[in-house]
Amino acid sequence: MASFLQLTFNPMGYSVLRSPSMPPAPSRTLSLSFPSPNAVEINAETFAPFDATTEFDFKGYLFSKAESVNRALDLAIPLVQPKRIHEAMRYSLLGGGKRIRPALCIAACEIVGGDEALAIPPACSVEMIHTMSLIHDDLPCMDNDDLRRGQPACHRAYGEPVAVLAGDALLALAFRHLVDLGNYPSSNPIPPAIFVRATAELARCIGSEGLVAGQLIDIESTGLEHPVDIDRLEFIHLHKTAALLEASVVIGAMVGGGSDLEVERLRRYARCIGLLFQVVDDILDVTKSSEELGKTAAKDLASNKTTYPKLLGLDKSREFADELLQDAKSQIEGFDPLKSAPLLHLANYIAYRQK
Repeated sequence: MASFLQLTFNPMGYSVLRSPSMPPAPSRTLSLSFPSPNAVEINAETFAPFDATTEFDFKGYLFSKAESVNRALDLAIPLVQPKRIHEAMRYSLLGGGKRIRPALCIAACEIVGGDEALAIPPACSVEMIHTMSLIHDDLPCMDNDDLRRGQPACHRAYGEPVAVLAGDALLALAFRHLVDLGNYPSSNPIPPAIFVRATAELARCIGSEGLVAGQLIDIESTGLEHPVDIDRLEFIHLHKTAALLEASVVIGAMVGGGSDLEVERLRRYARCIGLLFQVVDDILDVTKSSEELGKTAAKDLASNKTTYPKLLGLDKSREFADELLQDAKSQIEGFDPLKSAPLLHLANYIAYRQK
């Protein structure tokens, strides 16, 4: 089994994971100091071995969850006045996408004993926020990309002012949707304290200590004469990419009734796959075409951004991705194999995706 990642926490409340050149963790007893009320000590020996041979229809699972989420998203944004802003919101939100974050949210809810109906509202919320981040990220003042999910970016289809407002509206709607009791089954009410915790978690992960922090440092690190170091690169991606994946998993586990110990193990899983997602993204950016990716290829190279292949080389980047995958899988050992199968396969999907 791969060694656990060595986490060093910075003032922003997020961890910096070790690079492949750093020494392995010396022990399987983990002391976690996440930005939560209490640190959680985890001894890996207290969890049963994971049955990796469990048969699971991953494609069917992903398709089923995406269908459920897409139906809920469609209902969440009706074409009311002013129509243009709602058209732009729907254009970006319903214009494709793999729905990985909603699937993670639902799977995390299910692994701790919750059901899909409890997770659909927060799953929609994280997808709304993800879409907002893509709309804003594509703007000329940010990453300046004209293509998203195989179609013109929102600002190319509707103009920059409408795109900015569509992103703002999706952000606001995400929080409203998360706490609207009418979105949840009345037969299984969620305690108000869980809504408070989930809202705070989501706000932290996307605000100035999360996604926004990563985006800012990414902008400031673009076009520099010399590449940034590994710690700064990992800070960017733990915040810009991994933070929302973390929120997806943690909120799903919260609404599903997960214990503090379960939530923190799943938080750690999410941070591993969050960084894994970005490492793979960097690899694909230099090995695939725009047609294959559905977005502009080699964009980071053209803008002189530091990426894992640029810093480590392709082979070392692939090794790092594999290590992150193994560490992520280790965090879901001990859960029911049938219930943990979706998270196991989602980690594999993120690692081996081709677009």
